[in-house]
Amino acid sequence: MINVEKLSYSFPDKDLYHNISFTLEEGKHCALIGTSGSGKSTLINLILDPERYLFDGKLEKRPDCRIGYVSQFSQVEKTEEMTVFQYIGSEFIKLQQDIASICTEMETALDLEPLLEQYQQAIDAFDAIGGNDFESNIDKKLNVANLKKHKDQLISQLSGGEFKLIQVIKEMLTSPDLMIMDEPDVFLDFENLNSLKDLMISHKGTLLVITHNRYLLNHCFNKILHLENLELQEFEGSYLAYNVSLLESKIELQELANGDSLEIERNEKLIDELRFIASYNTDASRGRALKARVKIQERLEARRIRAPFIYTKQPDICLVADHELEETVAVKVNDYSVSFEDILLEHVSFEIKSTDKVAIIGANGTGKTTLLREIVKNDHPAIEVNQDIQMAYLSQQQGEMLNESRTIREEFLDVGFQTEEEIQSYLVSYGFDQDIIDQKIENLSGGEKNLLQLAKIAVSKSNMLLLDEPTSHLDTYSQIALEKAIRNYKGAVLMISHDFYSIVNSMDYVLIIEDKTIRRMSMRKFRKTIYSNHFSRDYLELEQKKTSLEMNIELAVKENDFTQAKVLCEELARLIALF
Repeated sequence: MINVEKLSYSFPDKDLYHNISFTLEEGKHCALIGTSGSGKSTLINLILDPERYLFDGKLEKRPDCRIGYVSQFSQVEKTEEMTVFQYIGSEFIKLQQDIASICTEMETALDLEPLLEQYQQAIDAFDAIGGNDFESNIDKKLNVANLKKHKDQLISQLSGGEFKLIQVIKEMLTSPDLMIMDEPDVFLDFENLNSLKDLMISHKGTLLVITHNRYLLNHCFNKILHLENLELQEFEGSYLAYNVSLLESKIELQELANGDSLEIERNEKLIDELRFIASYNTDASRGRALKARVKIQERLEARRIRAPFIYTKQPDICLVADHELEETVAVKVNDYSVSFEDILLEHVSFEIKSTDKVAIIGANGTGKTTLLREIVKNDHPAIEVNQDIQMAYLSQQQGEMLNESRTIREEFLDVGFQTEEEIQSYLVSYGFDQDIIDQKIENLSGGEKNLLQLAKIAVSKSNMLLLDEPTSHLDTYSQIALEKAIRNYKGAVLMISHDFYSIVNSMDYVLIIEDKTIRRMSMRKFRKTIYSNHFSRDYLELEQKKTSLEMNIELAVKENDFTQAKVLCEELARLIALF
């Protein structure tokens, strides 16, 4: 269906791919993964419309390939007054109207030939997208996504997460040969994430999906395309199996690299000795021996192990509170209510201590972001913020906290950096290349923008962080780095999240929004709730064991205990067979 051979592409200030090749066969469910800014969305744009881009290499699509596409930036059109059924079925309804209109014209037309041709074209187009069964197919898809109750609801009344699922259903319903989705999981709550998983698993056609969501990656794919450091790796199999393969490769390559390093070290000593001898002995043979040894060293350095898919850019996120507080109340909310057209929250009361790490969870559209913004503004009579608390805020609307028309350099000079060198040195630790600081923020990927927000927050050294969906758009390496940074942070954290892993790996407890109020829930109760309502307990417990094994393998490799690492890798492979 898609064939790419030796494709290279660059922006004016950044190389993206160097001679990448892959195929996408009919019926495959393929995940496109890689660190933020590695060019995943650009690759999709190349596939969608190759004529717009100047690239080297070959990109071939089957001539009759019909593509459905769901963007990561889709928004509900508030002015849209059609129902969910009308929106999903709009293409079918339009074709039905066209056919009826042609039939009406034919009743009085003197020349039927062109109308018969138009009629046949419309019928063929209707049949090609499964038009005869479109109403029952809409019902089936809505049932799979648990959205049947919204069938007659106006599109403008849906939450962002519900609208995203409706868009996925709309594209799937026309039976495209290839369905492309760019981070369709962003901002989905637990229920909608499960619905997305069910829609993807039930889809009979070919899928190409950019996602960093570990739950979807573990369940929905049988092929992996991994973009990293200008190169692409193609893997036939599940994401779980791919991770085992990566770890096995890492162990093997690290062993070889260690051997190379020892040989290089020995050779350097010989070169130093020969240089010392040559400094007082001018015999030509000594000079020739030195040159020969230097050439050997150059060959050793040239063949030194390079592993673009093993050594990825993992940001070092460091969150520090400049003014740490002894345990005290940081924020107190007393009898808080908020409504727009409908009441979202009423008579809400809770408090957060200065060392608490708390997740706010709840369905899409229940008022989580509104509450967080009110705390940030600190001008609501029902909200009291301790005078010793300094807050920093990460917004899911990235343009709120970043001036996207500026360069990275301009943004960070504004927060206290004095020189370009300081900015470069600081941002390298967050996984950015040194030459990126003159790039406009608007040209960055969603994940890179979130990393920039985190980098700005870290500079502030605030003692309370308010984070609205901080893991959205972040690659898995950055998600894990953020979890670690939050665990090590000494201040208070209030975080809106739908990411189960980030919550259980870094939070103390959750505040759950249900029935227009908020109640506190322990992590133990939260796990039980998730097990019973959303995700399989067996799956999540296996996932925890898998994560623990992976960390132990990484530790064994770091300590050069390759025998232990291989034993643990075999254990990991056995565990993954249980998923």
